Amino acid sequence: YNALIYLAEGPYFELLGSTGMPRFAKRLFRLFGNRGFIDRLDAWDAAEEGLIGLALENDRLDIDEEQKILDQANLTYMKGRSGRTDAKGRKIRFRGIFPDDMQLPILSSTFNVNVRPPEGYVHANGAKRIKRVAFGTREELMPVMRSLCDDEGLTLFVGEGVKDVEFEYAETSADSPSAG
Repeated sequence: YNALIYLAEGPYFELLGSTGMPRFAKRLFRLFGNRGFIDRLDAWDAAEEGLIGLALENDRLDIDEEQKILDQANLTYMKGRSGRTDAKGRKIRFRGIFPDDMQLPILSSTFNVNVRPPEGYVHANGAKRIKRVAFGTREELMPVMRSLCDDEGLTLFVGEGVKDVEFEYAETSADSPSAG
């Protein structure tokens, strides 16, 4: 259903073919009051190809601080544990918060195992890391977003969703100051 594209540092991409959640499971979630969560999954399943969402991953195994921020702002969400088995057969586990308001990103703990490539890794296309992500939300959610993420690589604007991703590329021999 999905694949993760990690770079040696910074954010990563998750390519999502579909959420993979069957309709009957979505109905059960709705019955138990998780409408916002299922609305998000439905939006992803119906989305056209392209950037459809943002997740903020912390560097801890818990998401308690993020939960406090949402609670203080009186925002509703679904909290849970999730996981997957990666291509190397490792059991990847994390904790997540799915805000009901789709103008907020998903919030996630770090994974229980290090899934990043080694330091200095450069993707086949030359990318070293994601340098900047532009994310749009409503004006009244800006303070919440700033409390959730102080990373300089996240640029907030009044709008809706991810609009731009900027990469940092490794120097090639032609770009190198010693070349030429």
